[in-house]
Amino acid sequence: MNRWLRILKHRMLDEGDARRALGEGALERIEQRVQASEAGHGGEIRVVVEAGLPLGYLWRGLQARDRAITLFGKLRVWDTERNNGVLIYLLLAEHRIEILADRGLARVVPQAHWQRIVEGMRAAFRAGRFEDGLNQAIDAVDAKLREHFPRGAGEVDANELPDAPLIG
Repeated sequence: MNRWLRILKHRMLDEGDARRALGEGALERIEQRVQASEAGHGGEIRVVVEAGLPLGYLWRGLQARDRAITLFGKLRVWDTERNNGVLIYLLLAEHRIEILADRGLARVVPQAHWQRIVEGMRAAFRAGRFEDGLNQAIDAVDAKLREHFPRGAGEVDANELPDAPLIG
């Protein structure tokens, strides 16, 4: 896609568009889903939905994955005690989703597994069912965290990261 058309496409969307795309009450439902998930394992899930990439990313030709990697660090998803934080990133302008797992989880779940999950979610995004797609991602992450980092009996949830989705 032409650089100028891509910039225009991304700059035409804002936080309000992201909220409308998800639908009324979606942010609260997603937050509750993350909270329920984290009650069953020792991991941390962070959801970020952005309408478009920042201008600097667009100008340099960077992609959704580049932004997800930046946010992974900036939001300290990499900095959980057990190194098992996961970022689920949705970029509405390009209907792209990225799932990034910290090194503790990445040791036991290869990136190719997350990519297969993302591929399976494309139908929900093409149909404009962004909340459904995010729920699929949360459930897939939840399954792997429960498998590899189950919550022990009497173990308390430290909740190291906010459960509410970040919208931008």
